[in-house]
Amino acid sequence: MRKIIIVILLIVAISACTSIDCPVQNLVYTSYELKKSTGKSDTLNKDTMWVWTQRADGTDTVISKQINGNLELNCFFGSSASAFQLPISYTQPEDVLYMLLRSSKGGSYIDTVRIKKENIPHFESVDCQVAYFHEITSVATTHHVIDSIVINNPHVNYDAKTTHFHLYLKDQR
Repeated sequence: MRKIIIVILLIVAISACTSIDCPVQNLVYTSYELKKSTGKSDTLNKDTMWVWTQRADGTDTVISKQINGNLELNCFFGSSASAFQLPISYTQPEDVLYMLLRSSKGGSYIDTVRIKKENIPHFESVDCQVAYFHEITSVATTHHVIDSIVINNPHVNYDAKTTHFHLYLKDQR
């Protein structure tokens, strides 16, 4: 009888232990793909692009250094000048991005992109800090060099393979 009680206590103790696999980095990113008006992929070629945003305290911060054929980028971007990723804020209802494009032909253009979203708390475990997934509700831009921006997939989560936005640049850049 004593052995049965010890075995039951051992089973209860083992089943009470869990392996918590909290994500080390719970930041989610939005993915952008440059497109031509024909729907085919576009590239910046010899053009360069910088992206920055305002922090919650009102100061500016550069999100990317330079996006071009040489890809002198921060870690947020992929290996192609036709697609890149940017982080999205945790709990702000709207993100405002400023995109500066310097054309290889000599022109410089700044566009403002406004992304409205719903923030959805995502819990892995009670032992892990909360992550936020997002549902993009709308996107708008000024039209200096960006012809249009289209929501391809409004669900932002840990899936880095999903393209969230198609970014159409004007042809005369």
